[in-house]
Amino acid sequence: MAPHHPYPVLHPPQLVLLRHGETEWSRTGKHTGSTDIPLTDEGERRASALRPVLADRRFGLVLSSPLQRAVRTAELAGFAGRIELTDDLVEFDYGAYEGLTSAEIAEIRPGWDLWRDGAPEGETAAAVRVRVERVIARAQTVLDDGHDVLLVAHGHVLRALAAAWIDLPPEGGARLVLSTAGLAELGYEHENRVIDLWNAA
Repeated sequence: MAPHHPYPVLHPPQLVLLRHGETEWSRTGKHTGSTDIPLTDEGERRASALRPVLADRRFGLVLSSPLQRAVRTAELAGFAGRIELTDDLVEFDYGAYEGLTSAEIAEIRPGWDLWRDGAPEGETAAAVRVRVERVIARAQTVLDDGHDVLLVAHGHVLRALAAAWIDLPPEGGARLVLSTAGLAELGYEHENRVIDLWNAA
């Protein structure tokens, strides 16, 4: 017998990704890992604009990075009081490259690529893969019960998670770009994990 759900399931359960809204560092292209900076006014506006977009979704679990730019985005999107924090959704540790733009890093290390090379004194894509696999495993228990899950976090870590979802290697996140306040939906086609929607604004 199919499990009873308190609301109708209109589609296969989805893992919905939401990148935090704009910050001053994301606006200027600085790599922002553990530096805990707030949203800009524009970031708050765009996060608030997501509230009606997500209002009809009945998420069985809302997970967020504990950094304020992610938590505030989740709150403005309508999920205050429902947010479960996890360090596994914190952004890549950029180590010595924290706060630098790609152009500044290129002056220090021409040809550097985060996904291939990792960050000195920071993390590699393979290390982040371990974290996002734990998030997927946590979400999977809720998805298996027929409920959607919302993850609110950061650009690179969510790209790493999407790559894991569709069985790309850790460096496969390089092929996925997620804008600030961008949404993605990960789901299923038959038994296969797929990307249903990517980088919707």
